[in-house]
This record gives sequence, structure tokens and C-alpha cells, in this order.
Amino acid sequence: MSNHIQNDFDKSLTEKSKVAKWINDRLPIIDSLENTLFKHPYPKNLSYWWSFGSIAGIALVVQILSGLFLSMHYAANTALAFNSVEHIMRDVRYGWLIRYIHAVGASMFFVALYAHIARGLYYGSYKAPRELLWWVGIIIFLLTMATAFMGYVLPWGQMSFWGATVITNLFSAIPIVGESIVTWLWGGFSVDNPTLNRFFSLHFLMPFVIVGIVLLHLVALHNVGSNNPAGVEIKTKKDSIPFHPYFTIKDMVGFVGFFLVFGYFLFFYPNALGHPDNYIPANPMVTPAHIVPEWYFLPFYAILRAVPDKLGGVIMMFGAIALLFALPFLDRSKVKSGAYRPLFQKFFFVFVLNFIFLGWLGKSPAEGWYIWASRLATLYYYGYFLVIMPNLPKFEKTLPVPDSIDEHFQSKH
Repeated sequence: MSNHIQNDFDKSLTEKSKVAKWINDRLPIIDSLENTLFKHPYPKNLSYWWSFGSIAGIALVVQILSGLFLSMHYAANTALAFNSVEHIMRDVRYGWLIRYIHAVGASMFFVALYAHIARGLYYGSYKAPRELLWWVGIIIFLLTMATAFMGYVLPWGQMSFWGATVITNLFSAIPIVGESIVTWLWGGFSVDNPTLNRFFSLHFLMPFVIVGIVLLHLVALHNVGSNNPAGVEIKTKKDSIPFHPYFTIKDMVGFVGFFLVFGYFLFFYPNALGHPDNYIPANPMVTPAHIVPEWYFLPFYAILRAVPDKLGGVIMMFGAIALLFALPFLDRSKVKSGAYRPLFQKFFFVFVLNFIFLGWLGKSPAEGWYIWASRLATLYYYGYFLVIMPNLPKFEKTLPVPDSIDEHFQSKH
């Protein structure tokens, strides 16, 4: 790169534009955004796995915008909700496209989230000094799950109604206060119009709460710095490069790949990730043969059904996510990155396959060998966090870790 081009990159926007300088002198937002988004140093060895955080952010924006347009035509009333969705699909210009963008976008958002979490699990992004960064990320994951569940209820189809009935009824397993919580969630004594109204309100509000917590996530990220494939910290200027233009270009490549997959499902298989029963109006008098949630809830749904006791199942389901909060204390290895832990890699990839298997079991009938398979898969899920991760460092022989990010980068390139 010539000195002229390099100097142009080094200049801030306020140095290039008199208008930007005028604004920044009165409201110092431009320098703050530039330092945060463009000039902040990042480890120069980041791979495309680190693009999933940005991809999840773009997916969140897509969901907010498409949801905003859908809300203009949606009627949060049990007598009108299903027909209002059909009206959007059939009568509103490009309504079918907006509705499918929102529906498929929810699945794509969770694909990005699960990939982002899996990368963090493999490369030890939950270890010091990034514990709070990890916890804020898991809170975002929980809020996204809650928002997606409430959104799934809004079309008021058969699976929407019965999914809401089954999932909200789980809280009745809580001793003493359980029934009161369920009545409060329903706004009455069954899933009905008050339930739909409050779910619509919360579904509209929650994404903006998530945006606020995402900003908190970014503040934490910029405070402690990003993790990297080597699992070592930035020590010298050789270890890092500015986010722009290097990682902005890399993220753009990731966006292209993401939207190609998004577009494939959107235009060719928009209903592949949904349930056909949701195109039947909700009927409280007819129970579907097999009640299943959306695919991104299925692993946890399988854990819930693996336990014969209702309260035990609820505890195990929520405990499966609570374990993620305890992860910084469960993993006692001094080596952060899984790339230098050969034995850990084997257990990790089995864990990933086991999680996918749990998802498949979640949509299978709750009978016969499916239940026993769910119990074995649940046992490995919990065993991975509570037994394997704490004790693995006692037995594994790790590979030599690079002394610096630059050394790791040079060895790869």
C-alpha cells in the first residue's frame, strides 16, 4: 500500500470533511464512532468464524425492520390475527416477501447465534478477562429466545396456540407460585386474547431491549479486546490491525455468504424451517398429534421431555442454558484456544453432534427409544460441562501455544 493511500486511511473523517468537523465540535459523536468501529485495534489473525457476531447484528436489524412493517398490518386479536397474516401474504404489496423475510430471518438469526456461541466455546472466549462479555452474550441469547417464542405465537395457527399453551404451562411446575405465574402470563385462565395482546407488545418491545444490550456487549468487547484463534492477548503493535478496512472487508464477504443462504431459503424454501400446522387457524378444541416448537428450541425441548417429572424437566431445560453462565469457572485449562487442545477437540465435536442429535430428537415422537436416546444425549450434554471440562486438564497434553499473535499469524500465512 502506498504512503498516500495509507495516510488517507489514517486521517479521521473530521480531518477530511468540514461538515463532519463542525458536527463533531458540537456533538463529539463522529470521533467516538470512528474510534469504536474503525480504528479500534483487533487481533490480526481473526478468521471468518469471527464474522458471525457482525452477521448476527445484521440479522437483528433485518428482523427489526421487517417486523416494523409487519406490525402495520397485523391485528393482535384472536378473531383477526390469523386472517391479518393471510391478508399480509395475499393483499399487501410485497407482504409475502416481508413476512417470509421475518420468518426465515428468525431462523438465520439463530444460525448466526449458534455459530457465534460455538466459536466462543471452541476458542475459549468465556475465559478471563472476558467473563462479563460472555455473560452479556448469553443474556442476549436468552432474550432472543424469549422474543422468538412470543413471535411464534402471533400468527395464531394451530402450532402457535398449542405451543404457547404447552410452554407457558411449564411454569406451573414451580412450587407455590407456579399457577399464579401461568395465570399472569395468560392474562386469564387460558391462552386467549389477553395472552396474544401482551405477547405482541413484548415481541415488539424486546428487540429494542436486545439492541441496548448488544451495545453493552460491544462496550465490553472494546474494553477487554477480542479473543483470537491463538488464545493469546495483544502484546505489541505487530499483533493488531485496525478494524477498518481489513475486517470490514472480511465481514462483507461473510455477509455475502450469509445472504446467499438467506436468499436460498427465502425464495425457494420459505416454509422448510416452519411447521405446516401453523397454516391452520388455532382451534382450542383440536390438539395436534405432535406439538413441536421451532427448530432452534428443539435441543432444549428434547432435554425437557427426557425427564419424566415435570418440575425436573423444567429445571433440566433451564439448567442447560444456566450452565453456559458457569462455564468460565468449569473450564480449568490454562490454554484458552481449543486449537491447541487435541483431546478437547474430540469431546467438543462430539458435543456439537450430540446437540444436533438432541434437536432431531426434539421433533421426534416422545415415545419408545426416542425418550431413552434423549436421556443419553442429555446425560452427555450435562457431562460435557460438569465432568469433562473440569477434569480434562488433568489428563490432556496440550500443543505448544504461540508466544504472540504475530507468531501465530506468520505460521498460518
